Amino acid sequence: MPFKTHASCRLVRNADLNHHGTLFAGQTALWFVESGFIAASSLTLPERILCVNIHGMQFKRPVRNGQVIRFESRVVLAGTSRLVAHVRLQDNASNEFLLEGFISFVHVDSTGKPAPHGITLAPTDPDDVALQERARAL
Repeated sequence: MPFKTHASCRLVRNADLNHHGTLFAGQTALWFVESGFIAASSLTLPERILCVNIHGMQFKRPVRNGQVIRFESRVVLAGTSRLVAHVRLQDNASNEFLLEGFISFVHVDSTGKPAPHGITLAPTDPDDVALQERARAL
C-alpha cells in the first residue's frame, strides 16, 4: 500500500501561546500526537492503536498568534505491530516549514498486548524512501 497523507488545520489562538507569545510546545505536542494518530488509525481500528514514542518533534520556526497552521501526517514504516508516522507542520498560507518529527504507535489486541496488524507499506517516490529510512533509524 502506498503512503497516504492526512492533513488538518488549526488556528493558533491566545490560549495556545507560551510566555514568549509563540505557540506553546505542549499544545503543539497534543496536536502532533493527534495528527499522527489519525494517520495510524486510518490503517487499522483506532481502538487498537497506542502511542509509544514521540521522536524529535523539532520546531524550525516560531508559530505566532493568528497563524493558520497545517499538520500533514502519514505512516511511513510498518513493522509487525509497530507503525511510525511522520508529522510535518506548515503555515497554511505560505507553506513555510515550521516543525517535523516522527511518532511510533503499537497495534494491540483487546487485552492491550502488542499484536500483528498485517499492514504492508511501499514507498512510491524518493521522498517516501528517504522518510522510511529515517524512520528505520529511530
